[in-house]
Amino acid sequence: MPANRQHPQSQHSRWRALLTSAHARTHATPFYLFSIAPIQDALRELDQHFGALPIRHWLSFKTQPLRPLVQWWQQQGRDIEVVSEFEFLAARAEGFAPERILINGPAKHRWLPKHAVAGLNVNFDSVSEARALAPLAKELNWRCGIRFLTSEEFDPEKPEFATQFGLTPAEAVIVIRLLRRAKVRLETAHFHLRTNVASAQIYERAVSEVAATCRTANFSPRFVDFGGGFPPENVRTRGSKPVNGQFKLEDMAGVYERTLKLFPGAEEIWLENGRWMSARSGVLVVSILDIKERGNVRTLICDSGRTMNALISNWELHDLFTLPDRRGPTALTAIHGPTCMAFDQLARLPLPRGLRAGDRIVWMEAGAYHLPWETRFSHGLAAVLWHDGTSVTEVRPRESFETWWNQWR
Repeated sequence: MPANRQHPQSQHSRWRALLTSAHARTHATPFYLFSIAPIQDALRELDQHFGALPIRHWLSFKTQPLRPLVQWWQQQGRDIEVVSEFEFLAARAEGFAPERILINGPAKHRWLPKHAVAGLNVNFDSVSEARALAPLAKELNWRCGIRFLTSEEFDPEKPEFATQFGLTPAEAVIVIRLLRRAKVRLETAHFHLRTNVASAQIYERAVSEVAATCRTANFSPRFVDFGGGFPPENVRTRGSKPVNGQFKLEDMAGVYERTLKLFPGAEEIWLENGRWMSARSGVLVVSILDIKERGNVRTLICDSGRTMNALISNWELHDLFTLPDRRGPTALTAIHGPTCMAFDQLARLPLPRGLRAGDRIVWMEAGAYHLPWETRFSHGLAAVLWHDGTSVTEVRPRESFETWWNQWR
């Protein structure tokens, strides 16, 4: 285990300490608690492995659209990656200069012209997009790139089908020539595989494909953008396999070293790792409302669960603990939310029989893709608490009935 990565029990201790602080201890559930401290740990861990390499880290906005985190990142002078109009506008509202914003995602030509400013970083996703935005890119001196579709990118449920993103090798050659004719500042080769990439070898195969297409097009990028996809530790699939597989940061360091040789003109490698960095930075806290006995399974009805606040539990098993720390004999226990959906199950695992109504359950690794996928389902959005390294404060109150219902004209 890397020096900066805490053992799961140490992580429990950290979160227990935060959750027993006065504000969190008395706050009504459900709520998320996010902390900057694990983000700082993640950055130190990245520096430990990649500090000698010319690497730039972009904050993946979509992974954790949490305003205090975005504000902290901006104050550190770091750069941000956005994939939608709202994310772009939020980054600008929080003071990110255009040259510190990287725009990815599909169909940008449908919204970006409304907000175009000089100096942006833009990776084109399609031939149509490149054709539509090339005049603006030239006029506003954007630093441009293209997203390559590699054979490592496929529908995880039906691997025989490619994803909808990026340019095939043939399309990439067309776009490179198109942008050159338009005298666009073309500097970046980008690919993004998926989330939870299991090993460094997968990245190596993908970047080798990108290099081959670049050679065909006689394109020597200044920047090679690997996107994200590092798998978080302490997370398992519902088949009980660790999500991170054979993935090691030290292996990735070797991939980056070889990439710089593969692309002799490359000055930097860009990374946009969201889940790996932010998953550890949050927890979801729910309370037990009712308990039912169902044969050999004990059923807990809680004030939140999968449907509203942890859709990712559909395919992932996260660690959890209880407050107070109940001990003693255990029973197979199903944790359900309050919605009228059989789907609304956070976990099924052995838990102490001593758990009772009013106890709290803390769902770990809730810092990535929980906020962007939260739902109301007739209950209102949960509160959000933030630990800035010193104290815990509420940064978003629980949604009231009036706010929920009065959104209608």
